[in-house]
This record gives sequence, C-alpha cells and structure tokens, in this order.
Amino acid sequence: MKNISVATNYADTVLPKLLVEAITAETLTAFDTLTNKTGEGNDFLGWLNLPNDIDNGIIEKINSDIDRLKNKIQKIVVVGIGGSYLGAKAVIEALKYHENHDYPEVIFAGHNLNGSYMAHLLKNLDNTDYAVIVISKSGTTTEPAVAFRLLKSHLENKYGTAEAAQRIIAVTDSSKGTLKNIADEYGYSSYIIPDNVGGRFSVLTPVGLLPIAFAGYDINKLLEGARSMQKICRNVTDLKDNVAMQYAITRHALYTLRYDVEVFVNYLDNLNFVSEWCKQLFGESEGKDGKGIFPSSVSFTTDLHSLGQFIQGGSKILFETVLHVENISDDVVIPSIDGDIDGLNYIAGKSIHEVNKTAEKATIEAHTDGGVPNIIINIPEINEFYLGQLLYMFEFTCGICGYILEVNPFNQPDVEQYKRNMFRLLGKK
Repeated sequence: MKNISVATNYADTVLPKLLVEAITAETLTAFDTLTNKTGEGNDFLGWLNLPNDIDNGIIEKINSDIDRLKNKIQKIVVVGIGGSYLGAKAVIEALKYHENHDYPEVIFAGHNLNGSYMAHLLKNLDNTDYAVIVISKSGTTTEPAVAFRLLKSHLENKYGTAEAAQRIIAVTDSSKGTLKNIADEYGYSSYIIPDNVGGRFSVLTPVGLLPIAFAGYDINKLLEGARSMQKICRNVTDLKDNVAMQYAITRHALYTLRYDVEVFVNYLDNLNFVSEWCKQLFGESEGKDGKGIFPSSVSFTTDLHSLGQFIQGGSKILFETVLHVENISDDVVIPSIDGDIDGLNYIAGKSIHEVNKTAEKATIEAHTDGGVPNIIINIPEINEFYLGQLLYMFEFTCGICGYILEVNPFNQPDVEQYKRNMFRLLGKK
C-alpha cells in the first residue's frame, strides 16, 4: 500500500544547500525534544501516541451510542469551536462524496456568534428528530456554551427533560468543569477529553472520533492510518522516508529566507476544511513571541480566478503547500460534441479529475517560475486511512516546527485576552 509522501523539488531551487543542512540539524534536535518530551508544553503530548491509546472500550461505547440513537434521529448537532469541531468537520467534509449508508446528517453549532445562524438552525430542528454532541473541556467557552444552552432548552421543550437527556452526549473533562457537572447531574452519556491533549490536537480522541463515526465513516481505518504514519514519523534513520521531517525542514528553511506566509492549497472542494484545520493547528501553535509562519488557504482552481494574480505576481512573501490527490472515488468523462461548437473537443474523452490535475501541474509550474516555492503533499486517494495519515503527519510536523522556533507549540496564552475583554464588556462579574 502507498503512503502519503512529500515532494520538495519545487522549493529546493531557492534553498541554499548550507541552509538546508543547518535547518536539518535544528530539526533533528527538535525531533529529540518532541519525542523525548523534554520541551515546553510536554504535559500536552498525549496526542503523540493517541492512535495506539484509543482502546476498544471507547470504540465500543461510540458504536453503542450510535446504535442507540441512529434510528431515532435524522440529524445530530455537534456543538464546539476551534479544535472541538474543526478536526471532525475536516474529515466529514473530506469524505462527503462517499456513501455513508443513511447515517444521520452531522451539522455544527457553537462555532460562531451569528444569531441568524442559530435562529435558522433551531427553526429547522422544530421539524426533525435530532440529538446533540456537546464538546467542551470546561463548558464555559462563550460560543459553544450559548449554543448548548439554546439546544438543551429546545430539546427539553420538544421531548421532555428525561428524553432530552438520552439525546445529549457530552465530551468533556474527566473530573471538573461546568459541562462535566451538567452531564453528571442529567446523566448524559459522556466521553473524556484526555488531560494531556490540547484541543487542536484532539481529532483522534472522542472529540473527533464520535462525530465522524455518527456520520457513518470508519474510525478504525482513520486510526489505522494514523498508526502507520506514527511509525513513519518516528523513523529518523533515513530522513527521505520521513515525510514530517522533510516537510518541517523545507518549511522552516523557507521561513528563514522570509517566506512568512504558508498558503495551504487544495484542488478538491471537499478538502477546504482540511486547510481550515491546518490553519488553526499551525497558527495557534507557532504564532508566539513575534514569530511564526502565517497560515492561509485557497481552493483551486476556483481561487485562481481571484487570488491567482497576487500569488504569482504579488509580494514574494509566501509559499504554497499543495494537497495533491492522485485518485478520486467518482469522476465524469467529458463528452465529444458534433461540430465542436464550444471548441472543447480537444479534451473530450478525458475525465474532469484528469483536467483538474493538469491545471494543478500547470499552476505549480507557473507559480514556481514566478518565484513562489511549492511543497507537494501527495495523497493517493481520499479515504479514512489516508486522512488518518495526513492528520497525524501535520500534527507531528507542527510539534517539531514549534520547537525549531523555540516556542511552546501547545499553549495559546494570547487567545485569552479577547475573552477577558469580552467578559468585561458583557458585564461578567
């Protein structure tokens, strides 16, 4: 079976050999810091071994909750923000063109403060059977706390307090916090967010696994892919086979040359939220002490008609990380038309994905010729196994890159400032 791989040849041309050698030495040091757990934030490294730590008991409990609710509901609302929803959203969106065997529709709430969004959601839920998964370590983060208050009230008014409690699942702290107390009081089915796993690294805990499984996708395959990538990432005997190390070395070498913006590029719309997940992962992990690569994203070929000009012809401050997918599950062949009235018979007989990959290759060549380095992440196809590989590879790379920057990749101290200001302005005591 193929594995995800990284190609750096479209970036290597701008990287001096001596610089790459120096960054390689720094990366190996950061690798030791991460794997030996000797750096800052080492009490949040539970994600390193998560693929192996998720035991059969958790999987069996997830399956039990699905069996209990699946035939009673048409939708399940996942309440969470940041790492409490982006990982699950990324996987579910990536797999949305696959069959999911009539599982409930997974929708999200608590990831914004848009009153119109919430009013529209509650109105739609009036006429459908649903359940709620609420995800929060503390239960007091404003956005999901407000959404859960509204949904809990809606459920209880619709089904009664006892039945509503059967339709709410909590993913929260093991021993403390507002949500933990509510879950215990009402007897919700509950799952634990490990104390040593931060939100943006939590997709392989029940935070991500529970919604993904409710959507009908194979979380065992997801974990299998992550386990296989874990072995690859821990192997430093031959760096060319370690995709996380290759990626870390190249992106930090580019940063050293003042390529300060990383643009995550996907050519399939169902990967948009993988890019969104990457933006949080790297942005919140690296952006400290005046350091870090700014993460952004585009969806090609759509955004070639809006941002393509800037990327190729604008300030040379960015590099691209391209999610290249070799094969897709379904495709359409372009037909021939008599008379060739639209002038497209030259691509008749080709599939849309074939044309898309040609556009991708042409764009990579154009952008690199224009002075924009490209790193290519080669993904054999979109399925649970390769998504597991991809997520773990990005997490491992992120940990290494944070330590190269000499920051703590596992905290987010500056996020709290806006929260303090908001609480003050809203009149919280």
